[in-house]
Amino acid sequence: MQKLNNNIHQKYISYPEKVLQFGEGNFLRGFIDWQFQVLNEKTDFNGSVVVVQPRGNNKIERLNNQDGLFTLYLQGIKEGQLVNEHQVIESISRGINLFSDYPEYIKLAGTEDLRFIVSNTTEAGIVFDPTDKLEDRPQKSFPGKLTSFLYHRFQAFAGDQKRGCIIIPCELIERNGEKLREIVLQYASLWNLEDEFIEWVKNANTFCSSLVDRIVPGFPTDSYKEKTEQLGFEDELMVVGEQYHLWVIEGPEWIKNELKVEGTGLNTLIVNDLTPYRVRKVRILNGAHTAMTPVAYLYGLSTVEESINHEEVGMFIKEMIREEIIPTLEGPKPELSSYADDVVNRFANPYIKHYLMSIALNSISKFQTRNLPAFLDYVEKYNSLPKRMVFSLSCLLYFYKGKRGNDSIELQDDPEIVEFFKTHWGKFEQQELAMSELVNIILAEQRLWGMDLTSIPNLESTVSTNLLTIYQIGVKEALKELFETSI
Repeated sequence: MQKLNNNIHQKYISYPEKVLQFGEGNFLRGFIDWQFQVLNEKTDFNGSVVVVQPRGNNKIERLNNQDGLFTLYLQGIKEGQLVNEHQVIESISRGINLFSDYPEYIKLAGTEDLRFIVSNTTEAGIVFDPTDKLEDRPQKSFPGKLTSFLYHRFQAFAGDQKRGCIIIPCELIERNGEKLREIVLQYASLWNLEDEFIEWVKNANTFCSSLVDRIVPGFPTDSYKEKTEQLGFEDELMVVGEQYHLWVIEGPEWIKNELKVEGTGLNTLIVNDLTPYRVRKVRILNGAHTAMTPVAYLYGLSTVEESINHEEVGMFIKEMIREEIIPTLEGPKPELSSYADDVVNRFANPYIKHYLMSIALNSISKFQTRNLPAFLDYVEKYNSLPKRMVFSLSCLLYFYKGKRGNDSIELQDDPEIVEFFKTHWGKFEQQELAMSELVNIILAEQRLWGMDLTSIPNLESTVSTNLLTIYQIGVKEALKELFETSI
């Protein structure tokens, strides 16, 4: 059977390269690149996306082997009906491997058509690495790579104010656009770049904070064979996502003239303040995802659908949202409850196989950004601990032990974080640390949480009790005990 490429996809259209995309993963392809496809089909956007990888892997090569094409399946509720549809996405022109073809990346910086830069490098991606240098090919950090790109663009156009870019990061961190702008300017200072460049970054470029919302589980491992037979070609980059989507972009009104989303059917909003959208979405949807993952996975489950439909785990998730997350949010309670109901229904989408281990990537930083703010607000408001969130945190610490029964867990996080947990869990197993000492060390480690969690009253002792119970009798029995104490 033939593989998907231009030879077998007769509808392929070539567009000017208007978008630079940092990230080649499932989410950006199933969310951003799909939206640019819609804009090409329904407006005069007339632009394609050039993809670069923020980290080293072989997906760029696979993307180029398919001429930037991939099949997107959207499955779920659409206009009140359960819909399963698919299309080939044509908006990506090519991928550039930063490690083997860096000169092509610099060449792109000097092209006139380029206007937008988007990214999704996970919550751990927008960071400052002081070891990055301008002459590196490439820099290690995403902001370092971006600063280098912008500097070469500044040079190529001699500081022309009309050649700046609209930069829209999609990482799930608060004020992501502002944070990225700050780090770019930090690199400009570190690298002793001229004042004219700094002014060009500030005045010619528009950094927009944004919020994204679509569940994109990614490659359909379980149904790939069936879908391949349906399509009549092989597609190594096939992506499955839900029908629901929301993209909120905080930026000036004039952006609507360049992203003409009105009338396209896209649920894309350009607003003055995305804060209410962000807090609601990050705490309820993303927070529930992150909180459920260690609990459900250690329980023995594999997907979000299994988890939300499971009698005990599903009840745990729903009660946590209703009783511990929603009370921390501002806004009309009926509206928040309605959104939460929608989220639960999306979790239960029968078409979506969203694997817990795909959510588990960088779980520590995700807990810090998604769960900890609600956790702290709950403690401040009620002067007590949110017991379900505490139980989830306890499971997260056990998850980073790297074992589910006799099976190893392939932890996907910063190597230093993985090594930190490996070292201290090893000391516990060798009886060099008591459980209470282990918990104290982990909760006090500010590089994990951004603060010393032992400062929260009763948290350390409660986590120690939970963790010892999980260690001795397992998550299933520990969860039963949690429900019994909640009655």
